[in-house]
Amino acid sequence: MCMTLGGRVAEEIFFKRITTGAQDDLQKVTRMAMEVIANYGMNPAVGPLSYRQDQESFQKPFSEKTAQLIDDEVRSMVRRAHQRCHDLLTEKKEQVDKVARVLLDKEVLSRSDMIALLGPRPYGDAFDDAVSFGSAAPEPTGDKEAPLGHGIEGGLGGGIGNEVPSPKGIDQGM
Repeated sequence: MCMTLGGRVAEEIFFKRITTGAQDDLQKVTRMAMEVIANYGMNPAVGPLSYRQDQESFQKPFSEKTAQLIDDEVRSMVRRAHQRCHDLLTEKKEQVDKVARVLLDKEVLSRSDMIALLGPRPYGDAFDDAVSFGSAAPEPTGDKEAPLGHGIEGGLGGGIGNEVPSPKGIDQGM
């Protein structure tokens, strides 16, 4: 939610106004909050219930009191996400400005461009680990069984030279 609100909040901070382009971001975040609260049962106030609504139905599957509770919780969740985004962008205002200036000339920045501008990520190499997961697979040994998690692209199952054996009897025509 915070990422989605980034453009809207940046307009508030840097331009002191909000354009109509940011309306779509707000609509997406509101929809996300509604899904979390009313459909996925992930809100303690509403509880573990799912109020999935048909798009064609005009009737809500809950009472007015529950509707008000859902509205209040959605509003609260969006406000918290907005505040978190505002706090982060204010704290990192110089870095945001630096990136914005480069974007005026370059339009698209790669990951390496971002690292050159801002330095390495402050919270570790989780992205690097996830991206390089597939290349960390051991070389094929010729064994028929692949260790779990070392198949094609580092996924589950077998890979070239690491075939997962078929259940007994299937390859023997039983």
